[in-house]
Amino acid sequence: MYTKRTLFIKRLFVAIGLVSMIVLCVWGFQFTFLSSTYQAKSTVEEFYTLEQEGNFSDSWELFHSAMKERFPKGAYIQDRAHVFLNHFGVDTFSYEVKDVQKVEQWKMTNEMEAFKEVYEIQIVQTYKGKYGNFNLHQLVFAVKEKGEWKIAWDYKQ
Repeated sequence: MYTKRTLFIKRLFVAIGLVSMIVLCVWGFQFTFLSSTYQAKSTVEEFYTLEQEGNFSDSWELFHSAMKERFPKGAYIQDRAHVFLNHFGVDTFSYEVKDVQKVEQWKMTNEMEAFKEVYEIQIVQTYKGKYGNFNLHQLVFAVKEKGEWKIAWDYKQ
């Protein structure tokens, strides 16, 4: 038979175990889904998913303001559809995220100031079209702008 003291100790250990598991689950959730790495990668994945769907209007919205200055929205939509889909003779493409690395300082152009919070993400797009199959490798940069992750490309010479 168990004494009251033995039952109390067993219940205490069970309670401590449950609280520990809950704390670990909350910590794991925060570390995984609220981390900068996860959010930056998710933004890049959202961008390329929209591009896959031919939704260049919404993908353009994910650009950093410096990218939007480079590509007015209408021109971007027209160029992207014309060059990548029409010239390559494809309806869509697949993509894969190959590598995600945090970068301390990065500039989009030689003239710009460096971004401080940046993730460099390697993307491989696979096109299967009238000119055969080919892969396009590109480094994409996720940068923070006004608290949100945005897309930038490298234009340094």
